[in-house]
Amino acid sequence: MISIQLHGQRFQVRAAAIILHDDFVMLHRGPGDDYWALPGGRVEVGEEASVTVVREMMEELGEAVHCGPLLHVAENFFDLAERRNHEIGFYFRVTLPEGSAHLDKTRVYSGLEGHLGLEFRWFALAELGAINLRPTFLQRSLMASPLVFEHAVQREY
Repeated sequence: MISIQLHGQRFQVRAAAIILHDDFVMLHRGPGDDYWALPGGRVEVGEEASVTVVREMMEELGEAVHCGPLLHVAENFFDLAERRNHEIGFYFRVTLPEGSAHLDKTRVYSGLEGHLGLEFRWFALAELGAINLRPTFLQRSLMASPLVFEHAVQREY
């Protein structure tokens, strides 16, 4: 995975899935996290970011997804676990297969990131302002109609 320590900061490259269905978006969080994020993970060296999204969704949810167009490129600067982070994020429009068991908006789904459990839930787009979604530019950008390509710079420190 592309994640290195440089000048007292962690630099990483992440790819994430924007999964929308019926004015809802699928988000996930790790154990003990007080924030929600788009599902995805770190890009491996030599791996295309779109392939990362497909691989991560299979690993975390056991779901084969279709990775569509790139919608956002984000430069994220944030603190996490008392460490400065500089992240380049690629955010793709992703669709679940027709008839997927993960389309039920009333359920909470469990997934795995290595040995850690993940919680997946659907959130109504109209309610995104009421949750702690990271990076925060997503609260605004996910409500755009139609979704358009955006380059975002997010500084949270």
